Parts: sequence; C-alpha cells; structure tokens
Amino acid sequence: MRHDDIVRLLPAVYQPAAQPGSVLTALLDVMEAMHAPAERRLTAVDELFAAYRTPDAFLPFLLRCVAMDHIGRSLPSGRQRDLVARAGDLARRRGTAGGLCALLETVTGVPGFTVEEPRPFHVVVRVPDPARDQLSLIRLVVQQEKPAAVTVSIP
Repeated sequence: MRHDDIVRLLPAVYQPAAQPGSVLTALLDVMEAMHAPAERRLTAVDELFAAYRTPDAFLPFLLRCVAMDHIGRSLPSGRQRDLVARAGDLARRRGTAGGLCALLETVTGVPGFTVEEPRPFHVVVRVPDPARDQLSLIRLVVQQEKPAAVTVSIP
C-alpha cells in the first residue's frame, strides 16, 4: 500500500502525526516498502496461471494442478506449457481414442497419431514417422493413460 493509503487507514487521532520527517512517516515509508513486492506480484497474479506467461519455475506446480505432472515433468518447458494450456480439453476426452491421440500429439509435438481397436479391450497405437524417435515417451504416456482393462500394442 502507498503511504497515503496507509495514513487513511489509521485511527483519526494518529493521522495528523503523519507529517514529513516524523517517526510515524518513517514507519509508514517502511511499511510501504515492505508491501511493494507483494503488491507487484498481486497485480500480475494472472500471469502465474497463464500457461504461456508463467515463469518456468512455476510450471511444475501448474502441471500438478491439472493432474499432468506424471507425464509432463520430463518434458521441455514448451511442451509443458502446451500440456497445461490443453489440460481441460484433454481431461474431458480422457479414456477415449481421440483423447489419447490428442495427448500424444501435445506431448510429442507431432500430429498424426491414430488409435485402432482391432478387437475388444485391445488397441493399436499408430505412431507417425516424425515421432518415432520418442517411442519411450509414447510408451510411457500410453501405459499411464490407457484404461486399465485395455491392452496396447505400438508397432
């Protein structure tokens, strides 16, 4: 809070004592300086929760908030930001073939994944060629996100 705003909050009997050079003025200046960092942060609090504007150090917290930390913690920060930004849509589609494809595309940065169901309770995840170098990540994501009763093959 600014010095003048603090003075207005003081009891009326103290307000006249807030004259330049007084002890009370010095104390109010210290209070203003102590409040400044918190006020700067509060004016920009929306920056913390915006996926593409938050500091890199805050990304792990946001990934936990959207329940994607088990997948996103090993990704580069750009992909972590994509994951946070798309988390709502991904959560809504979770457990579906389309949701798995969307998640794989977000995590790898490569479009073109398909999921086929040749028989009940078994799916085949088709990986586009540009994503072949990320097979270990793809297997990890598929194992963690597929329904428990479903088996998977990734040719």
